[in-house]
Amino acid sequence: NVIVTSYNRNFPKRNDGDPATLAFVTSPETVIALALAGTVDFDPIGGTLTNDRGEPVALAEPSGIELPPDGFDPGEDTFVAPPADGSAVDVRVSPDSERIQLLEPFAPWDGSDYKDLPVIAKAKGKCTTDHISAAGPWLRYRGHLENISGNLYLGVVNGFGSSNGDRSYDVGHGKNQITGEIQPLPDIAREYHEAGLRWVFIGDSNTGEGSSREHAAMEPRFRGCVLALARSFARIHETNLKKQGVLALTFADPADYERIGEDDRIAVSGLADLAPDQPVTVEVTAPDGAVWAFEAHHTLSDEQIEWFRAGSALNIIRSRAGQQA
Repeated sequence: NVIVTSYNRNFPKRNDGDPATLAFVTSPETVIALALAGTVDFDPIGGTLTNDRGEPVALAEPSGIELPPDGFDPGEDTFVAPPADGSAVDVRVSPDSERIQLLEPFAPWDGSDYKDLPVIAKAKGKCTTDHISAAGPWLRYRGHLENISGNLYLGVVNGFGSSNGDRSYDVGHGKNQITGEIQPLPDIAREYHEAGLRWVFIGDSNTGEGSSREHAAMEPRFRGCVLALARSFARIHETNLKKQGVLALTFADPADYERIGEDDRIAVSGLADLAPDQPVTVEVTAPDGAVWAFEAHHTLSDEQIEWFRAGSALNIIRSRAGQQA
């Protein structure tokens, strides 16, 4: 299947949900010509089409005004500035709304090291922000963090399922460490969240590439992810994780990615001494009690470490706004 569009959203599954569909971007005129022809090998310049009378017809060369001769109409200014003192403003959202939900502040770091964290999944291969937080029909829930979190990791290929030999997980599935059942990853994340269980997500190389989708960081944080480990991160996704208070670490030795098992538990020590350019020690405990450790790196600046401690960058902004008031 082939889809041709005139807008720059041509990554896999964007238009029809099928990863095998080939998607191309071209001019609006070419899109119309190919749509009329019903085939992508039609030549709009030299080719002909057959009309309803069986006659060959050619398409006229497109013509028109590329830009408004008098410039663009600025339209009506509808911006309403917020009041200088917003303390009396009460924002009300219906509790029955499926598309809008008031955002509650994420909890600040509690001052203790991370211990006994389960791993929800270990992404194998490409893991874009669309794999983490799918678009399409889910975009209608962008204003409702709980509802849109129903898409969390739906596109992730879980490396645990493909490496255990006796089973292979469907895409977007993993093992629930509470029940032992194999479930969709968004369901596991929801159950961990409801149980108050913090957890880890492990990525491969360039984790979070693609669209700069903030929900790909907000959803894991909302559901209880406190640590993201990867061989490497796409820069914008790494920054988005930091903004939401998720500790983003990369393996000093990328081979350590392979050593972490599905039932292992993760601990991170020395968080009180977190500092720019200083490595972090991550400890892994296997189900049989065997313990090993590895070094991980981060790119946190002093300001970003404050985001982590406050629970998110928004918490910092909120605190400063309150102080100014």
